[in-house]
Amino acid sequence: MAIEQDLQTRSGNKCELCASTDTLSVLEVVPSDGSIDQSIYVCCVCKEQIEDKDKMDENHWHCLNDSMWSEENAVKVVAYRMFSRLKNQEMLDMLYLEEDIKAWAESGLSAENQVPTRDSNGTILQAGDAVSIIKDLVVKGAGFTAKQGTTIKNIHLVPDNHEQIEGRVNGTKIVLLSCYLKKL
Repeated sequence: MAIEQDLQTRSGNKCELCASTDTLSVLEVVPSDGSIDQSIYVCCVCKEQIEDKDKMDENHWHCLNDSMWSEENAVKVVAYRMFSRLKNQEMLDMLYLEEDIKAWAESGLSAENQVPTRDSNGTILQAGDAVSIIKDLVVKGAGFTAKQGTTIKNIHLVPDNHEQIEGRVNGTKIVLLSCYLKKL
């Protein structure tokens, strides 16, 4: 209860994101140690949309244009995460965060925002899967053609690019576009 009282005082008994005074509660900004520095005071509308991205109303989040300038790092972290979820690169570029605060903000971005790597049939590929090449592919720089039907075992997913995988063909480690592969 002491944290809630401290947050009420800090926020002036308003939502720290949209300034609403309706149904306020504490929201820990994960990963969190439960302290006031890693918590914010939010209304039920903001909390519901933060916790369930299917209920997100883009118009509600225009309030972040003001709250992103808060002195509180936890408020800035939530603003960063919501701008990321809204894919608002312009506002992300305007929001300045120290390196450690930015790392905190990025650590909480959910894995569901990441797009899975899919083969030519739309099947989700995972590291360690075996795939087959569906058409002849000229491998630039290696001097050979990866033939249709070639099996690639124990693939690796390319971080930050859901359209590529890494695997060994003819003993050479190469990067392949997943649209030319079929999961076995």
